[in-house]
Amino acid sequence: MNNPETIANHISGDYETVIGLEVHVQLSTASKIFCGSSAAYGGAPNQYIDPVTLGLPGALPVVNKDCVDFAIMMGLALRCEIRRFNRFARKHYFYPDLPKGYQISQFDEPICQRGQVEIMHEGISRVIGITRIHMEEDAGKNIHDSRTNSSLIDLNRAGVGLLEVVSEPDIRSPAEAAAYLRVIRQLVRYLGVGDGNMEEGSLRCDANVSLRPTGATKFGTRTEIKNLNSFKFVERALEYEVARQTAVLKSGKKVLQETLLFDSVTGTTRTLRSKEQAADYRYLPDPDLPPLIVEESWVSSIRERMPRLPHELVRRYSSELGLSVYDAGVLSAEREISEYFEQVLLVCGNAKAACNWITSELFGALNKESKSILESPVTAQQLGHLIKMIQSGELNGKMAKAVFEEMYQTSANAEKIVAARGLKTINDDSAISAAVAQVIAASQSQVLAYRSGKESLLGYFVGQVMKATKGAANPQRVNELIIEALKK
Repeated sequence: MNNPETIANHISGDYETVIGLEVHVQLSTASKIFCGSSAAYGGAPNQYIDPVTLGLPGALPVVNKDCVDFAIMMGLALRCEIRRFNRFARKHYFYPDLPKGYQISQFDEPICQRGQVEIMHEGISRVIGITRIHMEEDAGKNIHDSRTNSSLIDLNRAGVGLLEVVSEPDIRSPAEAAAYLRVIRQLVRYLGVGDGNMEEGSLRCDANVSLRPTGATKFGTRTEIKNLNSFKFVERALEYEVARQTAVLKSGKKVLQETLLFDSVTGTTRTLRSKEQAADYRYLPDPDLPPLIVEESWVSSIRERMPRLPHELVRRYSSELGLSVYDAGVLSAEREISEYFEQVLLVCGNAKAACNWITSELFGALNKESKSILESPVTAQQLGHLIKMIQSGELNGKMAKAVFEEMYQTSANAEKIVAARGLKTINDDSAISAAVAQVIAASQSQVLAYRSGKESLLGYFVGQVMKATKGAANPQRVNELIIEALKK
């Protein structure tokens, strides 16, 4: 039964879904985890290799300190216990893209353990436990050439540092799994430990899923779906697998413990191999690498240089700055956005105005060109000064938008554009009153209607005065002076 629609019909409330994710994070270090070869992405095939990568006799690994720093940083962000004593192990399996015949990883003594992370799904907050975070090296890449019916091996990625973040089986739906993965990716990017680029494979995950009767506490037989590299695929693969397992159980059969691959074209999973146990990998401590001792001073130094995390910023922006939780979430979604907002706020001192200009005008312009905030032609300082000019009454809202458009096109400062175009707001009461008098004199029928109770005509008078002053009059004073004149 491989048809996704047929399988979906077998979903029922008889079973509870149990999901755990193993997220693999490729670390943004200059060199690989145990040697000096470049960890850059996109080199010519087998450009970044050396005796350690190839596992040649006599080549000895040395731990890259930056990888350990990143592991500690990720552990602190996920509220983990940082183990003071941890060890590297050899995980044995035989694939063409693993030249040594084993992968250097961590087994029973990982660097981080027992953490947690909060996720939001459909407005409900849930805490997902973190079992462990461990360091390991990546494998190479098999490239299958259908033209020659052969496979080629590129070992550039072999030996690149990875963190594996293993969750507890606390996730209860495919949608929650996608929400959890988004939070992990957000933290990875905030901390700068990786770029989180799922299309390039620098963040990918394996999903373990099982079903158990609703209300039961004993876990069912689980399957593992390997190498999911998008939020959409994670959700689709899990939805299919939950439905498939439900159909198997309801037919009276048993779910087999196996490793699966997800076919994104058909939306189905297929068997890759039977699921391995730890014993199948014949773990043993790596004799070439001494135990890694992490002193408290090392952890403290990393904690001091960590940025504020997204959940901390949401709390600050909403409780201290008075922004809505939604706006706080938008501004803290990426580290670059929060840093831009903080700089604008530093200049203008108005959180709400800074938020509005960033999320509406700036994001609107950037989205049209598919640009990130790092590519903004308007600096945070420039936007902050524009907002200050609005607050001081030098510019009104309409004029400010015109100035912003020119700032975006030319990267010029607001002050320079205002001076060149003569756009300063008219705040002089005598000049505004003259325009008000002129409009009232030319609109006697509207004046009579207004005085008869049709107060909605106030907008008409304001519009006419703004037109007469070419949009330069202070709108607040225009309103006040028109009401004052109409009462006479």
